Amino acid sequence: MHASKRHRHGLLATGLASLLLAAASAGPAAATGPQGTGTLQQQVDAVHDTGAVGVFAEVTSPGSRDSARAGTARAGTGRPMPWNGRFRIGSATKPFTATVVLQLVGEGRLSLEDTVEEWLPGVVRGNGNDGRLITVRQLLQHTSHIPEVLPEVPALNGADGYRAERFRAYTPEELVATAMRTPRVPGAGWSYSNTNYMLAAMIVQTVTHRSWAHEVRSRIIRPLGLGGTVVPGTFPLVPGPHAQAYTAFGTGAGTGTDVTVLDPSMAVGSGSLISTAHDLNRFYAALLGGRLLRPAQLDEMRTTVPTPDADVRYGLGLGEIASTCGGSYFGHPGNLLGYRTWGGATQDGSRTAVVYVNSDGGRETQGAMTALMDQELCRFRP
Repeated sequence: MHASKRHRHGLLATGLASLLLAAASAGPAAATGPQGTGTLQQQVDAVHDTGAVGVFAEVTSPGSRDSARAGTARAGTGRPMPWNGRFRIGSATKPFTATVVLQLVGEGRLSLEDTVEEWLPGVVRGNGNDGRLITVRQLLQHTSHIPEVLPEVPALNGADGYRAERFRAYTPEELVATAMRTPRVPGAGWSYSNTNYMLAAMIVQTVTHRSWAHEVRSRIIRPLGLGGTVVPGTFPLVPGPHAQAYTAFGTGAGTGTDVTVLDPSMAVGSGSLISTAHDLNRFYAALLGGRLLRPAQLDEMRTTVPTPDADVRYGLGLGEIASTCGGSYFGHPGNLLGYRTWGGATQDGSRTAVVYVNSDGGRETQGAMTALMDQELCRFRP
């Protein structure tokens, strides 16, 4: 892959380890929050001060819910961030997909040790890619080394491509076929790829004979009453109250392009969901609290492998992130064209936190978001 394309891909649907590596190198902002005693509003202000157009965060615990916002929902205006606005959650979609797959495992309808070939014959073949040698577990864990396909989507890789192809619809089958034209990523261990979760969505449809979207709605969204969460399919708008999203596509050119309108079908299973901070908090509380998965499957989800960042391990659709105050929390970042989010929960789901911004922000933005998560989810509160 061309070097500039790799750089731009870091702004699209970035993996957990690379976000944490960015946070670790983000400088002073990453160090101000975790050990501080600031309120949630002060933490949100700190994120805004790094260059984000707008910021919103919500933290919940039993009997308590705290929200804060800063900046604006539309650049160049005084319109504040909506209190419970919707936004594209990007890779924070992956815990939803992993939950559906693990529910099917708990029902005995498939196994984590099943190969991709068993459910999708002939789909993963060519250039060293072989579905006969890749398991469902490896898809969810990002240890399959299947190539990443999103750098091949023009709408995600530059302002001209975005304007030309923001309404283009994709199918998972089309995207996976494109990925198969790229040689398998060499090596062993952990290697993040959105293609893994496109394949997981395809397997869900094969097992259930219903779409991934149907299963996410019927198994997670409706039972939890997530009224702000949408599976958009090919619909390009963010419905209801929302902030505009902006990206400079890695050029560093100010606020950049308004990229709110986008057909997100290039990210089915991996990054297409729209949600709210409140809904994501409810989801993480239910997931880590044991209300969505049986104990055996929740244990599988929380069984982790190392990533390139020593402070981050990855399970099945969930990252385990070391806290500065000892212990760790579970969660997942998300990033899809301007909307960037961090969400997660304590080990038992009793305390949750979600923060999102509606622009690329500056060099220290991701570090400040990580600092907020660390402070709010530390085992020992300051």
